[in-house]
Amino acid sequence: MHKIIRTLGIIISISISFGAKAVDISGFLLDQSISRSGHEFYRQLSILWRDIPATTGATVTIKETLLPKAGTVLTVELNHQVVYTTYLGRRLSPIDEQVEQAALILIKVLASNNFSKFSDDLSSSGL
Repeated sequence: MHKIIRTLGIIISISISFGAKAVDISGFLLDQSISRSGHEFYRQLSILWRDIPATTGATVTIKETLLPKAGTVLTVELNHQVVYTTYLGRRLSPIDEQVEQAALILIKVLASNNFSKFSDDLSSSGL
């Protein structure tokens, strides 16, 4: 059971407004990593993910592929589209830079998606 929870690694930020009875789920971050480096990448990215605004409806998945005797490849997907890929060697090394790059790319893609939704709304209203 613990492994299932750890594998999914779902982070949900829920804020409930009792007056309007609305539930706002800000997004999901799923962990499908299997190595110590992959879990550390997920942990650091999850800390940054909590501070990213406008993540409603976004699902981010961290997937890991082991390369025998070479290391691992981590892939970050946003709504089933690959947005970032990085290679980690077999030895533990600092991954702060890769985590920051992944977070920045997620912010850019989310901002782009939100802008395109906003501009679609304007074009349909005739403004």
